[in-house]
Amino acid sequence: MAKGRMRYWKLTAEELGGYSYDESRLLNWEIKCVREPEDEAHFIGVFMYRNGTAYDYESVKGISYFHNNIARKELPEITKFLQGKYNGKEMEKGDRFILKGSDEIYSAKDISDLAKEVESKFNTKAIISLEFEKYTVEELKEAGMPEAKLLPIPT
Repeated sequence: MAKGRMRYWKLTAEELGGYSYDESRLLNWEIKCVREPEDEAHFIGVFMYRNGTAYDYESVKGISYFHNNIARKELPEITKFLQGKYNGKEMEKGDRFILKGSDEIYSAKDISDLAKEVESKFNTKAIISLEFEKYTVEELKEAGMPEAKLLPIPT
């Protein structure tokens, strides 16, 4: 079977913490942290793209976050929390913040631990998505990844 891009979605921090995969094949991850009530769309999305996040005409490497319906006064606390863990120089673009040059994390445990901390610190519920490259469905099954949460990405 051909190797391609695969996306896992709607993973919880607890589920992710139990997985083991080839970290070099993880292209990007996102932790969408939603506040109740969900229908008001208050959320923080912490993410990282292996090849960098678009910022004007350049690609900037580092942990990033975006926000929706979060009070402006809360944003420095989110930035400070992430910088305290991963360092990086703050860059702001609209509703996105990038910590340029921050430490990069790819392991299931590190992403799961971050999701749990954001849930606790910012009173949210985390939903995690992962996107892999150069994997077959069989290889991902062997790594223990749940087939029910797999969305193959058409090439």
